[in-house]
Amino acid sequence: MKRGIALFGLGSALALAAAGADFSGYIIDQNCASKADMKGNEACARKCIKGGSPAVLLSADDKVYKLDDQAKAAEHAGHKVIVTGKADGDSIKVESIKIDSGCIPGPTGCQ
Repeated sequence: MKRGIALFGLGSALALAAAGADFSGYIIDQNCASKADMKGNEACARKCIKGGSPAVLLSADDKVYKLDDQAKAAEHAGHKVIVTGKADGDSIKVESIKIDSGCIPGPTGCQ
């Protein structure tokens, strides 16, 4: 019985470790990530990402995360999003990206 409980606990822990975490912030281009006034500027983010600057996630605490799935990230340029994935240092292996419920996309990004 104890062995079964221990195996169940171990299996649950491994399942949680395999699940991705959520990261909230703005998808922005890497070149403008250090400029606070560029958060939510969809036009600028799209232009710079299209021009070759990698898309990154700029978190609320101004941490910049590199994103492995640039195609998904580019779709949300300038948006406030929730990225689900696995962090490895300053990079995230993206599982999904969705618009944060507090974001209403407008012509210049989130309102």
